[in-house]
Amino acid sequence: MDLDLNISGIASPSSGGAEIPVKVLILGSGPAGFSAALYAARADLNPVVLTGMELGGQVSLTYIVENYPGFPEGIGGQQLVELFQKQAERFGARVEFDTATKVDLSQRPFRVTTYNATYLADALIIATGATPRHLNVPGEKELTGRGVSYCATCDGWFFKEKDVIVVGGGDSALEEGIFLTRYARSVRIVHRRDELRAGPILQRRAMDNPKISFIWNTVVEEIKGQEAVEAVRMKNLVTGEECVEPVDGVFIFIGHTPNTELFRGVLDMDEMGYIKTDRYYRTNIPGVFAAGEAADPHFRQVITSAGMGAAAAMQAGHFLDETVGYQT
Repeated sequence: MDLDLNISGIASPSSGGAEIPVKVLILGSGPAGFSAALYAARADLNPVVLTGMELGGQVSLTYIVENYPGFPEGIGGQQLVELFQKQAERFGARVEFDTATKVDLSQRPFRVTTYNATYLADALIIATGATPRHLNVPGEKELTGRGVSYCATCDGWFFKEKDVIVVGGGDSALEEGIFLTRYARSVRIVHRRDELRAGPILQRRAMDNPKISFIWNTVVEEIKGQEAVEAVRMKNLVTGEECVEPVDGVFIFIGHTPNTELFRGVLDMDEMGYIKTDRYYRTNIPGVFAAGEAADPHFRQVITSAGMGAAAAMQAGHFLDETVGYQT
C-alpha cells in the first residue's frame, strides 16, 4: 500500500535546477517511505522524501484501515498518511512534493533528477510501491473507495452480509475471494476464461465453499452506482450476451504493477518488475535499498511495508557509517 508513481508518459525534465546534496534520499511517501524517513531522521541523517505523484500511495485511497496496530477503532487511509508525515517531519525529515524522473546510480553520490532539482544522495531508499491493475471501465475510478476495492483484507469487513463480486482468476483473486466469505453473504468470481489460473489447492477450496460461485468467460464492462456501487454490467465473451447484475461491492484482483520502470536495466528485478533485495533490503548496487511494495510481491500490507521501510533506513545508516563515516 505505497506510492502510486507512474513514470510512463512523463516528459523529460529540464536540465536546469539546483544540485542538492543529501545523506539519505527516499523515493515514495507511502508507509515504507515515511517509516524509512522516520528512522533516518531519528538517526540524524536528514532524509529528504520525494512524494511522487500521489502522497501516501495506495493506502491514501483506502477509506478506513482497521488492521494497523494502535488504532482499535480503525483510521482513515489519508489520516494515517498525514500522521506518518507529521511524525517523520517532527524528527527532521524534509518532504518535497516532487517526482524522480531520471536516476544515475553508476557512482556515488547517486544523481536523482526531478522536475525541480537534482539530488546528490549518499544513500538511496526506493519505496515507490506498486499500482493495482485496473479494469479501466466506466464507474471504476469514480466508485473506488465506495464499493470498488483492490484489497479484501482492508475492506472486507464493510461488506458483512452483502453480495460482492471478485474479478480475476489467479491465486490472489481466489485467496481474497475466500477471505471475503468471512463477511459477505455471497461471492461471485468473474473470470474472462473458462478455467482458473490459480493453484489446484486454492481452486478446490474456492469451489468447495458454499458462498462462492463462478461466472465464466465474462468480463465487467461497467460499474454502476451513484454514491456507492449498485450493479455491474457484464458481457459473456463466448455468446456476446450482456447483463446487469445488482451487487454491493466489486473487488478487483488482476495483478499489481510495481512502480520500478525508472530502475529497469539498472537494478536486479524479477520477471514481474519487483526489485530484488537481500534480507537487509540491499539491492545489487551498494548504497541503494528498496522497501515496501516495490520489492514485495507477496504481502502488500501497510504494516509489512512500514517494517521494511524502517529496516531499510537502519541499513542505510549502517552503510553510511561504514563507507562515509557519518557518526551521529
